[in-house]
Amino acid sequence: MSLYRLESADDPAVSDYTRLTDTSLRRLREPAEGMYIAESSKVLRRAIDAGHRPRSFFLADKWLPDLQDILDRFPEVPAYIGTPAILEEITGFHLHRGALAAMQRPAPLELAPVLAAARRIAILEDIVDHTNIGAIFRSAAALGVDAVLVSPQCADPLYRRAIRVSMGTVFQVPWLRLQDWPGALADLRSAGFTTAALALEEDSLTLQELGARQHERLALVLGTEGDGLSRGTLAEVDVTVRIPMQGGVDSLNVAAASAVAFWECRVF
Repeated sequence: MSLYRLESADDPAVSDYTRLTDTSLRRLREPAEGMYIAESSKVLRRAIDAGHRPRSFFLADKWLPDLQDILDRFPEVPAYIGTPAILEEITGFHLHRGALAAMQRPAPLELAPVLAAARRIAILEDIVDHTNIGAIFRSAAALGVDAVLVSPQCADPLYRRAIRVSMGTVFQVPWLRLQDWPGALADLRSAGFTTAALALEEDSLTLQELGARQHERLALVLGTEGDGLSRGTLAEVDVTVRIPMQGGVDSLNVAAASAVAFWECRVF
């Protein structure tokens, strides 16, 4: 086990953890450097169970007993230990969920094998809120969605808030970032998927009508908060679908809508 005690917040060895609260910086830096941050002991364990490799650990003394077995599994990986004050100065927030770890991003998945192994897929177009991303992944894992595809401008599923909200389920649902959107809809169609977009169009099916069709392979397309799906995407999907509402409400939050849609369209 390689333990290193931090004496200063300026130690360059822990640059992976600096300014974790700067969302705009981190969402550019982490994918470019091939890493992400796993926050909390539970999330860290789920990442490792999924086969992801740590590049370092970052924690206070009191969390050492809880993580001892993990540290022993990776004796070559440095574990940086510091006082709560030093750790907070480095990260920008107080660590109260246990350890952090800088993890190596796994190699990106290829679209064709993901489609070949799936019957239910969620596609996220330009969703920017990491809390919504995490909640969608948690619902996907719980309700039988086999894979998640994200558009080029969608928020990062491996951003620490998204991972935390997902309770680590982002590690168990296969996902990939599409390079061509909405052009990739043609690939899904070729693979036998019906593509259904959640949108309030005049000719939209109700969600119950879509579910009753029991499509063998179905991709549900969910749009960004506020503006919803682009007109270009709506022009390319096979059908649009709406969730009937009461009480003068016209739509649900995208994460809530995803859970309702995943349940209604689950494989029987």
